[in-house]
Amino acid sequence: MPDSALSPEQLAELRAWEGRSETLRDEITAAPVRNLSATLDRDDPLPQAGTELPPLWHWLYFLPGHRHGEIGPDGHARRGGFLPPVPLPRRMWAGGRLSWHAPLRVGDSIERISRIGSVAHKSGRSGDLVFVTVRHEVRNAQGLALSEEHDIVYRALAQAGDPAPPPQAAPADAPWSREIVPDPVLLFRYSALTFNGHRIHYDRSYVTEVEGYPGLIVHGPLIATLLVDLARRQRPDATLRSFAFRAVRPTFDLHAFRVNGKPSEDGRGAQLWAQDHEGWLTMQAEAQFA
Repeated sequence: MPDSALSPEQLAELRAWEGRSETLRDEITAAPVRNLSATLDRDDPLPQAGTELPPLWHWLYFLPGHRHGEIGPDGHARRGGFLPPVPLPRRMWAGGRLSWHAPLRVGDSIERISRIGSVAHKSGRSGDLVFVTVRHEVRNAQGLALSEEHDIVYRALAQAGDPAPPPQAAPADAPWSREIVPDPVLLFRYSALTFNGHRIHYDRSYVTEVEGYPGLIVHGPLIATLLVDLARRQRPDATLRSFAFRAVRPTFDLHAFRVNGKPSEDGRGAQLWAQDHEGWLTMQAEAQFA
């Protein structure tokens, strides 16, 4: 196992970010809702004032507004600020847990209070891993509407000879299933909708030559949104109360992938997962309905 590249002093400095908070305000406007519906190939009615925001579509709001001069080489804002300045170059959304308390609707004025919940260091087979958990509370005029925990993982650049984590076979018993073709247009549209400049999603030479991946990476939040969208297509009258997901393996734009689901026996929940073209598990999730 490689030695840690992070000193105890660096780790202590990163953990000093725990408890930091920021508050952002926004308004749920109709255009992003309309455009994400088109991106997901849905035939929804045009959103109007009062239209309920589908679950996970709050990621269309509170978008980063950093000036271009504040952007780092990976397309994200330079390290520091609200998030701790982790000195590891690869950064990805590792998972999250969400609970809905009340609907969010088009026209709502909304506020998000975010706090750094934890900064944790682990040593993996290929070196250091730093996990940052951010806790969000989203409120509208009626009060708390959504609680969310968001996990971010930072790691070193890939090196020749790094051991690959063993893949895990996806379940084979999926009564719900949909094939997704992650072409560059889909990835571009989702990046644009979420104002996500991370180059791993659109810059093929960067992602292959600098970060060492074989192709463009499908956004973790997009896959999570597609999993929830699958459940919505199968259970259009159900209300989602909680959703937890974990990224298991990167998904690339080189092949189609599948989003799958299996409802619980009592109908009050579902296991959801994504798999790549070889049948390997790439994301697993659990949904609970009201």
